[in-house]
Amino acid sequence: MQVVNSDRRVSMGVDESAGDGPGGAASPSLGAYASRAEIALHGVYEVSKVLATPARLEATLSNVLGVLSSFMDMHHGIIALLNADGMADVAVGCGWTEETAKHNFKRIPERAVGQIVTTKMPVVIENISKSPLFSGWWEAEWGHSAAMVSFIGVPIKVQDNVIGTITLDRVWDRHATFGMDQDVRFLVMIANLVGQTVRLHDAVGRDRERLMNEQRRLEKELLQVVKTEHEPRSLTIIGESEAIRTVIDKIRIVARSHSTVLLRGESGTGKELFARATHDLSPRRDGPFVKVNCAALPETMLESELFGHEKGAFTGALGQRKGRFELADEGTLFLDEIGEISPAFQAKLLRVLQEGEFERVGGMKTIKVNVRLVTATNKNLEEAVAKGEFRADLYYRINVVSILLPPLRSRPEDIGPLAREFLRRFNDEHGTALRLGGQATRLLRECGFPGNVRELENCIRRTATLAKNQELAIDDFACRHGECLSATLWRGAAGPELFNILPLEARPLPQPAPPAEPDPLACPQAETCRSLTNEAHLEREQLVLAMEATGWVQAKAARLLKLTPRQIGYALRKHNIPIKKF
Repeated sequence: MQVVNSDRRVSMGVDESAGDGPGGAASPSLGAYASRAEIALHGVYEVSKVLATPARLEATLSNVLGVLSSFMDMHHGIIALLNADGMADVAVGCGWTEETAKHNFKRIPERAVGQIVTTKMPVVIENISKSPLFSGWWEAEWGHSAAMVSFIGVPIKVQDNVIGTITLDRVWDRHATFGMDQDVRFLVMIANLVGQTVRLHDAVGRDRERLMNEQRRLEKELLQVVKTEHEPRSLTIIGESEAIRTVIDKIRIVARSHSTVLLRGESGTGKELFARATHDLSPRRDGPFVKVNCAALPETMLESELFGHEKGAFTGALGQRKGRFELADEGTLFLDEIGEISPAFQAKLLRVLQEGEFERVGGMKTIKVNVRLVTATNKNLEEAVAKGEFRADLYYRINVVSILLPPLRSRPEDIGPLAREFLRRFNDEHGTALRLGGQATRLLRECGFPGNVRELENCIRRTATLAKNQELAIDDFACRHGECLSATLWRGAAGPELFNILPLEARPLPQPAPPAEPDPLACPQAETCRSLTNEAHLEREQLVLAMEATGWVQAKAARLLKLTPRQIGYALRKHNIPIKKF
């Protein structure tokens, strides 16, 4: 360490009596050399301890300079780290702080540092006032001082690449004796240690950044997974209308329980999509979701499909097969078109719902399952119960929570988003880039879509298939050319007086209205769709009168009003008319 005597100062604690200037002319004795080696070794040890201490890189390098000031008779010291362009990114001096960082940058002798970087070798200058490398810098740093200042600079290298420099200057007061060669060797060792520390710090920084990015990615994925687990399918239900939001909110509440759900609504309103949302928002979301279309299978096949069968139970039963109830254990079973099953099969289904057990076809072993049942129908079950076509006990079993899905015509604001989504899917499937124009969207909103969302999707796909340009125009739609098959079908099946409640002579005469200008964007079939599907034309008073005249028998009231029983049922629910029982 630095030793201060009354008559002279000693570099690295070694007394060198020979020499009148920096460097000394006489060589140190063997004893002096051994002492210098011991002190250098001790200095390397102290610096290594500083470098091994976890701290901010600038603080660590500043502490290294602090150790060097104890072992070398230096006046100033700077450790500069360079970027890929050779410019100093970091400049650290003794006692480094954020406030002194800017001052350290100004103290860097740029020409000397440039020579060190270029040659990759140390630079030693006994008197910097006479060196061209310090022209201008000497006056700015030292003014008109007559002191003799020496300079030592060594490169900090990593794999033969210079990443920085260690530079120091010291004042020779004609009493101190310096050992330049030994000091340079000592600084080179320190620079090697600093280089490895900087390399390790950069590697740790890159790993930390990589781990932080990976953590952010995993957190984002986990958040998405959690979000998907809690609201995965409900997000695929497109619509922001009040009607659809009300249904989704009710689904969220119902899904938390294990109650049986009955989804009701017209064909094409997306009952399967809401059934899936009920499962995915429920505690059973990790279990299976199994779906069966009851209307698509005959009774014999439906029994085997739901309950399974044993080997040899019937012709073609070559092996044992598990039924859908068994496959849906601890999950959700969705029975679509529940109103179409036969009365005989309804009794078999009722036992499963009541007892939670069944036997496979041709089997004797009773199987118990824990299944949440979600059913769906577009049939008027109340009318079917009244006619004896549907068992009342099964009706009460499946109608625990009834949710009515709104038809598309009651939420016209959702037609635009749905149409754009269907067009996006079409583009993804066919590699096209079709888009929906504003006038085309307005045209779609004018149509009643008695087939609901399914009909809208078919309309978009047909129009996109036959489109001539990138943007779907109003002339691309079939209804503009009298080719809308859906409107033709509904007009032919229903007749022009589908929703006429009273005979013509009993109806009040309408007030004449001024003729309106035809809207060129209006759908030619829109009036037909609205007149065929909008129950708002049913006046509440006329409906109540008809029901009272027929003793509140919906079938008779339907014949009186020239409607179907199903339409009467929808009208009663729409107007919230309670059905009187006698």
